[in-house]
Amino acid sequence: MNKPPAREYYTITELTKEFGVSTRTIRFYEDEGLIKPVRRGRTRLFRPSDRRLLMFILRGKRLGFSISEIREVLNMYKEPPGEEGQLRLLIRRVGEKRDELEQKRRDIEETMRELDQVEEASLARLAELGVGT
Repeated sequence: MNKPPAREYYTITELTKEFGVSTRTIRFYEDEGLIKPVRRGRTRLFRPSDRRLLMFILRGKRLGFSISEIREVLNMYKEPPGEEGQLRLLIRRVGEKRDELEQKRRDIEETMRELDQVEEASLARLAELGVGT
């Protein structure tokens, strides 16, 4: 089976369809300096490296990272300490994000217990009043 030839460029329309995002989203990441497509007149042409960056950015957003956190990781790749530093930073950020989510989980579980207690107390009071539920 032959591998398809490498693409030189992708259009914004192709990327929006592939990743299920709007052109506005891609332009936002461009405005933020995270991706830098080639310009031919008013047309934006995205290199395979831009496509990979977009994939990384969208994965970061799905995992709950902010634009500034994503930028920080991307910038480390471009400057020393390079890929090793980027990976170490990414591991640290993932740990921080995991800790945040664990705290949110504990908060949600506590809120659910409180709601259960309020519901039970309300049902008990309705029973005391002789009101059916």
